[in-house]
Amino acid sequence: MSWHPQYRSSKFRHVFGKPASKENCYDSVPITRSVHDNHFCAVNPHFIAVVTECAGGGAFLVIPLHQTGKLDPHYPKVCGHRGNVLDVKWNPFDDFEIASCSEDATIKIWDIPKQLMTKNLTACKKELVGHARRVGLVEWHPTAANILFSSGYDYKVMVWNLDTKESVIMSPVRTITCHQDVILSMSFNTNGSLLATACKDRKIRVLDPRAGAVLQEASYKGHRANKVLFLGNLKKLLSTGTSRWNNRQMALWDQDDLSVPLTEEDLDGSSGVLFPFYDPDTNMLYVVGKGDGNIRYYEVSADKPHLNYLTEYRSYNPQKGIGVMPKRGLEVSSCEIFRFYKLITTKSLIEPISMIVPRRSESYQEDIYPPTPGAQPSMTAQEWLNGINKGPVLMSLRPGSELLSPRPLPPERPLSNSTAPTSPRLFNQTERLVAEDGQRPFSLLEERSPKWATEHRLEEKKSWLTNGFDIFECPPPKTENEV
Repeated sequence: MSWHPQYRSSKFRHVFGKPASKENCYDSVPITRSVHDNHFCAVNPHFIAVVTECAGGGAFLVIPLHQTGKLDPHYPKVCGHRGNVLDVKWNPFDDFEIASCSEDATIKIWDIPKQLMTKNLTACKKELVGHARRVGLVEWHPTAANILFSSGYDYKVMVWNLDTKESVIMSPVRTITCHQDVILSMSFNTNGSLLATACKDRKIRVLDPRAGAVLQEASYKGHRANKVLFLGNLKKLLSTGTSRWNNRQMALWDQDDLSVPLTEEDLDGSSGVLFPFYDPDTNMLYVVGKGDGNIRYYEVSADKPHLNYLTEYRSYNPQKGIGVMPKRGLEVSSCEIFRFYKLITTKSLIEPISMIVPRRSESYQEDIYPPTPGAQPSMTAQEWLNGINKGPVLMSLRPGSELLSPRPLPPERPLSNSTAPTSPRLFNQTERLVAEDGQRPFSLLEERSPKWATEHRLEEKKSWLTNGFDIFECPPPKTENEV
């Protein structure tokens, strides 16, 4: 009987991490020294938000994405909290709205001005008051507009409906009280109908976020989970934590049966928390260790072995926290499939790291960019509260393409004739949104483009364009050695 070795063919086998050059990093950023195990950084296609050190109360910085280099020491902050800021999250459907939570037991919603900030922002759009102790995590619902989840050190998860005119909201629409200790992590499935939590009582729970009922609970003694993550539509959960011998460990679970993990994998003996990130478009899992400089990445499959190790990005600079760019903000012309923003406290530096698939072709790579969730909600807050579940509204990352969802778009206000033609790259991020307060519809291109984007015009000479990008100005990488 002959033995046939099995080779896995994978288009992501040679993915590599490419750190940004020094001039494309964010230098002299006073990153927080908090010991809380959070990301401390949130990114969207316009801004990067990072929690910072602040005397008297808590604050965070909102830096335009293009504003790289050394940061002005007097750069304005967003500082309305009376205690340290513990978490910040951008609204996935509004690139100019951000939520923050703090040790002062409040959550605040901020409107970030479209023009460059010239002074500290202290007036928030909404304040959510309901937790009895400090609030450690906030999470936006992935498909419904204006639904926000928060978890605090009072062991409660609160569901907030922001679709109201009140500036101070005193009571959440739902309070989930099934946890016996501090909630360490929250994660939604693709359509937001299930919520997974990791708790300090060593249990992983899968909840119905509307009813607050516990659907599944893991009491497995061999794995102490710190972070938990839904793996897209695979009906699986991934948790990171420690084994009974205190090794850092990953565990994969069936979301319908949390009695025993499907597989466990020990990584190393370090003590830092492991932050997992999953890309459902490529089925790739990235594991980022706090306190070390490495990013491991795997390919996840429905069949055994479920976790297929690819390789590891190595760096000597340890990361305090990490931010992730949404897929609609990536450079498809460079075959970039993921982008991290690494907080390096020892150097007061934020370093972008691009995960790149080396390709020789100069055309748009359809196979590595399937339709991905865009910046348009699939339902209102009230529809979700009434029990409706809808998947995300998808968009194509092909330059110049429109949303792929059959949902009709609202009418767009025509652009003025004086507007100069805009770069094709900007059209990639153009989706029509409806003003949530009932005002007339507007176009993201016209109303929500930052000042730097409107100034980025095409040259008068005819550019050499291939599938929407200039192959001479930004050629895609050929191999790792050429980058």
